[in-house]
Amino acid sequence: MKKYDIKDLKLANLGKKKIEWAEKQMPVLRFIRQEFIKTKPLKNITLAACLHITTETANLLITLKAGGAYVVASASNPLSTQDDTAAALVKYYKIPVYAKKGESNKTYYEHIHSVLAYKPDITMDDGADLVSTIHKTHRSLISKIIGGSEETTTGVIRLKAMAEKKVLEYPIIAVNNAMTKHFFDNRYGTGQSTIDGILRATNILLAGLNFVVCGYGWCGRGIAMRARGAGSNVTVVETDAIRALEAKMDGFLVMSMVKAAEIGDVFVTATGDVNVIRKEHFLKMKNGVIVANSGHFNVEIDLLTLEKISNSKKEVRPFVMEYKLKNGKVINVLADGRLVNLSAAEGHPASVMDMSFANQAKAAEYLIVKKGQLEKKVYDMPEEIDRKIAELKLKSLGVEIEKLTPEQEKYLTSWEEGT
Repeated sequence: MKKYDIKDLKLANLGKKKIEWAEKQMPVLRFIRQEFIKTKPLKNITLAACLHITTETANLLITLKAGGAYVVASASNPLSTQDDTAAALVKYYKIPVYAKKGESNKTYYEHIHSVLAYKPDITMDDGADLVSTIHKTHRSLISKIIGGSEETTTGVIRLKAMAEKKVLEYPIIAVNNAMTKHFFDNRYGTGQSTIDGILRATNILLAGLNFVVCGYGWCGRGIAMRARGAGSNVTVVETDAIRALEAKMDGFLVMSMVKAAEIGDVFVTATGDVNVIRKEHFLKMKNGVIVANSGHFNVEIDLLTLEKISNSKKEVRPFVMEYKLKNGKVINVLADGRLVNLSAAEGHPASVMDMSFANQAKAAEYLIVKKGQLEKKVYDMPEEIDRKIAELKLKSLGVEIEKLTPEQEKYLTSWEEGT
């Protein structure tokens, strides 16, 4: 087996500079790294990570290694790898990486198999491909695995489905569900980085355009907020009545996808579901629209059907594929329908990933502490860890918050005093 599989080791110098730049904006993870260097909570642990190979992820992997773990990593998406980062991890940090930007689906899974050949004690996932592969084709590894963690909404959904069907064979910490993750990473990180990806790919002006956001979860909220900030007229498409009502109260237009298809100039999916934009929508769209996805998997835009109803397709800019429909209209799809923020841009800013990856590092430590005590199900991140990360982040920002007085604490835990 190859010791690593990356695009080009000569990119390592540039990657190292970028990793060091990101590290400056990740004070919470830096604090945890310093703690890990002293305590070595992951000593003698092999940790396999299937994550987006970015500068922020690199700092997480370096932190885990500092904690004593033997770390190996593959990409969690064929288009999200930063090749210079992968090279730096291999050359300067001695972390085996199996990831290349633009790798085929076949190579993607070969890389996952390469990572699993190291026989991990802990898995760290972004989308649950690592866990699902273990359960399908590497079941012999299960008895050795202490537990795992999951980074994203889509992965948590998959893993909870496994747990409900009683097929999940080891405990998982849903890092995505930490308040310091989804309140900030999903909303502010996805919001900014999705707009960044669209602008880098197209160089369009968003002001005055009709911008359609499919899904109003934490990611959709962030995208809608940032699109409105750029001057777009934002419409939200939702299937959940409560979220749709929230979007309406937040000042956005809310309508069905069929109606939104007629008015939109830019469409972004962020639902985690399949075929959100499909044939009947493509046929109603205006000429020259832009369609992108910010969900984890490239299933939200029905590209197979789009190709069938098109006479031709061609790449007109990097990450922009122009489909010419049989009715003469043009639809531009960004990044092959994969998550546009990591495919066409650099993903979330390091300062927000600081909290997400602090959660990942502490989740790994928690799994060691609780070894043998957890059931085969999906657990939320312990609240005490979540709040500690929030406190550290505030401290790094120079923010001081109020403290309850003894009188206030007593009042909040009593029932005697009323009107």
